Amino acid sequence: MKKFAALAVLDFDNVPAGIYAVDAILKKAPIAFIRSGTVTRGRFLVVFGGSTAATAESLNIALAVSSDAIIDSTFLPDAHQHLAESVFGERRMAGGSLLVLETATAASIVRAVEAALKGVPVELIEMRLADAGLAGKGIAFLAGSLPDVEEAAALAASGHGSPAQGYSFRIVAAPHETLERAVADSSHFDHAQLIELDGERG
Repeated sequence: MKKFAALAVLDFDNVPAGIYAVDAILKKAPIAFIRSGTVTRGRFLVVFGGSTAATAESLNIALAVSSDAIIDSTFLPDAHQHLAESVFGERRMAGGSLLVLETATAASIVRAVEAALKGVPVELIEMRLADAGLAGKGIAFLAGSLPDVEEAAALAASGHGSPAQGYSFRIVAAPHETLERAVADSSHFDHAQLIELDGERG
């Protein structure tokens, strides 16, 4: 996907409102892309972007026509490129200490990750937005040196914003190599490979 300047994320609590807002977004300004659809818990997720001006205009109209159905929203006028790539499923390999973030909404995980990526040299391995099995939550995995990962956790917490509830994280200072491989592969249980270990069997 081509690089773009701005990114917006909208979490809707119902599908009709989300569809109505997408129509308003498309009619308002010449955005560069949009991705939308149903996610878990009957929610509707919309991600779009392009130039800062067009993205802001379209976000404002969506807020105006459907604000009562919006659980959370995010606008990033200068989105970090790695975050933008992760929104569309790109994954990166990285070693070192591991930071696992979880938030109550897709919009809030994007805010949290953006704050971490712009503050310290950590690598974004994976970010998931309210997909199957997450019950509307967002999760992300970042890696780097232990001091950088610790700072990234603090930055993510401050960047997470409102709603403050539903934010949690853990740092794994020295991940087991099996865990590193599993995270690098996928955090989806449906995609996880069976890993046979040399443990007790009987």
